[in-house]
Amino acid sequence: MSGYKWDLFISYSRHGSVQKWLLNHFYEKLCECLADEFEPLRVYMDREMPRAVHWPSNLQDALLHSKIMVQLLTPPYFKSPWCLAEMQSMQAREEVLGLAGNGISQGLIYPILYGDSENFPIEARQRSWHDFKDVAYPDPVYQQSTDYNIFHRKVKELARDLTQLVRQVPEWQPGWPIIEKPEPVLMPTPPLPRFV
Repeated sequence: MSGYKWDLFISYSRHGSVQKWLLNHFYEKLCECLADEFEPLRVYMDREMPRAVHWPSNLQDALLHSKIMVQLLTPPYFKSPWCLAEMQSMQAREEVLGLAGNGISQGLIYPILYGDSENFPIEARQRSWHDFKDVAYPDPVYQQSTDYNIFHRKVKELARDLTQLVRQVPEWQPGWPIIEKPEPVLMPTPPLPRFV
């Protein structure tokens, strides 16, 4: 299938508390705030994959057919071969389109800072991010706190940014580069015990 299927692709590491934060707070609040802006955007998150699909192919297809990648940045993100393949794929698309460089500084990757940035690689620190570190509380009880209003305001601001950015994305093109994700490591079957 050609063309865009998704407006936003959420890229994140499953290590640390960011996945819990994404599922407990961020994803639903983002979709809610996006719907308040103009029209709901189509948001891809790998937790909603249909049953019995080949998940590496599903991820690759979703990324290939997404307009913007929303990165949830944590130190484990840069140690994950899957996350790096997603990031490098979108960077390669930006290069093809002449984006995120000297000509046009705006890119297709929208980074959100969730955790420590001191240990990020240089290329990750060259792009401005939306700082969510002060609202990075993964537990559901956070929604009962008065600080949750700050989180809501930040997501609302993010939704406005993303809505404007999605409208500026160039037309979809076949043949955009995709950096291959590593195949899952399959452990060899242990030998059967032998009784002597």
